[in-house]
Amino acid sequence: MSPARQPPLVTGISPNEGFPWTKVTIRGENLGTGSTDLVGLTICGHNCLLTAEWMSASKIVCRVGTAKNDKGDIIVTTKSGGKGTSTVSFRLMKQDKIGILDQSAVWVEEMNYYDMRTDRNKGISPLSLRPANPLGIEIEKGRIPQKDLEGLFQGMSGDFTSEKFSATWYLIENHSATSFDQLKIAANYLRKQANKKNEGSLAYVKGGLSTFFEAQDALSAIHQKLEVDGTEKVEGSMTQRLENVLNSASTTADTLFQEVLGRKDKADSTRNALNVLQRFKFLFNLPLNIEKNIQKGDYDVVINDYEKAKSLFGKTEVRVFQKVYAEVETRIDALRKLLMSKLLEMPSTLHDQKRYIRYLSDLHAPGDPAWLCIMAQHKWILQLMQNCRENYVKGQKAWRFKAPQPVTFVDNLTEIVISQLPNFWKLWISYVNGSLFSETGEKSGPVEKFKKNARSRQNDFKKMTQEVINSLVKLIRGALLPSSLVEIELKQYGGWEAKMELSGQWLTHIIHTMRLNYESLTILEIPNDLLQAIQELILDLRVHCLIITLQQTADDVKRLAEKEDWIVDNEGTTSLPAQFEHHVVQTLQSLKETIDCKPGETNIFQLEKNNQHVYELSINIMKVFIDSLEYLSTKADGDSDSIHLSSLSVDISSPDLLGSMHESFNPTPEQKLLIVLSNCEYLAHHTFNNLAEHFEKHAFQETEKIAQVSIDAVKHLDQRLFETYIELKADPIVGSLEPGIYAGYFDWKDCLPPTGVRTYLKEALVNIIAVHAEVFTISKELVPRILSRIIEAVTEEMSRLMQCVASFSRNGALQARLEICALRDAVASFLTPESNYSFKQAIEALPQLPNGADKKLLEELLNTFKSSMHLQLTCFRPSSRDPVKT
Repeated sequence: MSPARQPPLVTGISPNEGFPWTKVTIRGENLGTGSTDLVGLTICGHNCLLTAEWMSASKIVCRVGTAKNDKGDIIVTTKSGGKGTSTVSFRLMKQDKIGILDQSAVWVEEMNYYDMRTDRNKGISPLSLRPANPLGIEIEKGRIPQKDLEGLFQGMSGDFTSEKFSATWYLIENHSATSFDQLKIAANYLRKQANKKNEGSLAYVKGGLSTFFEAQDALSAIHQKLEVDGTEKVEGSMTQRLENVLNSASTTADTLFQEVLGRKDKADSTRNALNVLQRFKFLFNLPLNIEKNIQKGDYDVVINDYEKAKSLFGKTEVRVFQKVYAEVETRIDALRKLLMSKLLEMPSTLHDQKRYIRYLSDLHAPGDPAWLCIMAQHKWILQLMQNCRENYVKGQKAWRFKAPQPVTFVDNLTEIVISQLPNFWKLWISYVNGSLFSETGEKSGPVEKFKKNARSRQNDFKKMTQEVINSLVKLIRGALLPSSLVEIELKQYGGWEAKMELSGQWLTHIIHTMRLNYESLTILEIPNDLLQAIQELILDLRVHCLIITLQQTADDVKRLAEKEDWIVDNEGTTSLPAQFEHHVVQTLQSLKETIDCKPGETNIFQLEKNNQHVYELSINIMKVFIDSLEYLSTKADGDSDSIHLSSLSVDISSPDLLGSMHESFNPTPEQKLLIVLSNCEYLAHHTFNNLAEHFEKHAFQETEKIAQVSIDAVKHLDQRLFETYIELKADPIVGSLEPGIYAGYFDWKDCLPPTGVRTYLKEALVNIIAVHAEVFTISKELVPRILSRIIEAVTEEMSRLMQCVASFSRNGALQARLEICALRDAVASFLTPESNYSFKQAIEALPQLPNGADKKLLEELLNTFKSSMHLQLTCFRPSSRDPVKT
């Protein structure tokens, strides 16, 4: 089959003569389509393919070798055109021992100026034989960095054998410290060398002139001898003898040098093998280099070498290359397995995962390593979460931590998710957008294939993410809200039966942790529908925290009664109501973070069932405190509690109280009743209304109803305690009236003229004053209320007794009027409509005064009574307080 293209044709070579290793430029036609198309190049019969550099179809650059022929054609061979022809020739000039650049007129032995085996590591190419110092002066290297020179002379070179040679660069690099005079000497030296080169041919002839003459004489003598010998025409002519001598010499030479030539052939074959090994040492050394680089972890180097070997020898038909390349593939296959095991090994960083996936992608590993890594990491995260639960639940660890176990469990569990899920999510994003396989974002075939695979697995990944988040939520529910899980889920996520109930403070900490967890995941731009389960968990935890806190507050309020010290202030109240209010306010403040809604969260009070429960718990807190007050009012006096009159505001006209201002005494049951009554008054008028404002401030519902129900409950207790106290104090006074009136067989129909108010009434007033004093020491605000009721009872009894008298004598009527008027005037400040009515009925039951003398006597006796009991009646004066509201 004929070639597809015309054979190569060489039409020019520059220069057309030179010494071995001279660099020449070959020009012609059809010199190949590329460097791989060029398969042969000989100059004067010497193979120059090793140094050939294909430039274009009409230009090739190479170096001339040490050819046997001193003049010959330039033959180019290509795959596409076959073996070519040449219209020009090249003359190879030989060198003598004097120097490789000197001409010689005589034949000299060939010298190997460069031994490839011994000098292979010196870094100087055998093709770049050149004088070390072309200027002929001492080289003085400067200190200018090579990088700076490359920046100054971009695209140029300091090597004087280069086509892009820059003289300035060479001088800066080698003669920056040389003086100007020395440089002038160097210039003269260069001129001499140039002139010497121009005169080379003439000098060559002149120098070898005697040799030419000797050769001419020898040739002439031989010519004459041959002519003489030819005329004799006899056997055994000189030429015949010369032929015999030459044949004998040739045979002897063959015998002598047969062994030498054999060794030369063997050496040539060895040299050829070494050349092959040297040329293809990359391939032969590759299996060992792969092993070494794998051990060092230089996977990039291995991959680059493999790609290079694959492009060069992947389709080779040379058996030895096939064998070595098969070994390379075996090593690469082992590397794929190693990288895959490292990729699937957990824990692993995102950086390492990306690195291993790219390596496997570059090595064309089967399957989809990225997806396998995603599945392995998903399984690893779930396992970590379950292990965290088992460490707490199955280990039955003691409560030796500062925080309760469920709290530390939630902290550890969320830390696992926050540390693992972002890398998991980022790995998926890199998988989808292709950056996992290419940092530059190139749209190559394999990258697009992986991106297509990722898009087809979006639902699978979404399920994986959902599973991780659901496991997080259910594990936390199993620890804190087991009632929110079904029975089958409790086996997998529960097991916290022996745990202690968490306080509202720890629940608030957990809510805070979960909110931070949620925010961290939203930053990753995970879809909200995947995070909905966390939002629902946070809502349930907030409701649970609110309910638990209110329940615990009720328990704490119940124990507040134990701290009652019975010390009253100016208002007549103890510190208990203030402690109660402070405790509830602190509770509400602690709930602020729980109640407040973060972006995207649901208001706790939007659900009606929550509102009703919270309302009932709030009312319960109030009622528990009210019940504790009732318990305090009826508690047996079995301790050494004492009451201290810290700062009493009393009238100076009540000296009987001054002595007890700084005394300490154990409160009697009646005093306890009064203190609790005073506290009830304060609660009804201040505390519950204040708390209602705080409830409303914290978004609680039906706060007015909470306040009203609480006020009604405390007023109900107040009324019962009030009636109990009145019964305790009024009954003895009322009961003493009738026996006192009729003491000494007194008779209204037969009695002496009145001389003053009798003792029984004075004793009744003194008893009322004692009640006044007792109440006043506790709370002066209670005095009008209590005294008014006691006086109502006394006046009602007096009215009943007067109405029961069948008839009065004159003296008896006057005595009765005196005592009724004395009582009325004494307690005038505390009269109510009921007591006024009783006085009216009592007066109406008496006969009218017949004359002015009786009225005058009555007035005198009243004044005498008021004068004699002035000090005792001071407490009834209205000057120190407001009159009783009727």
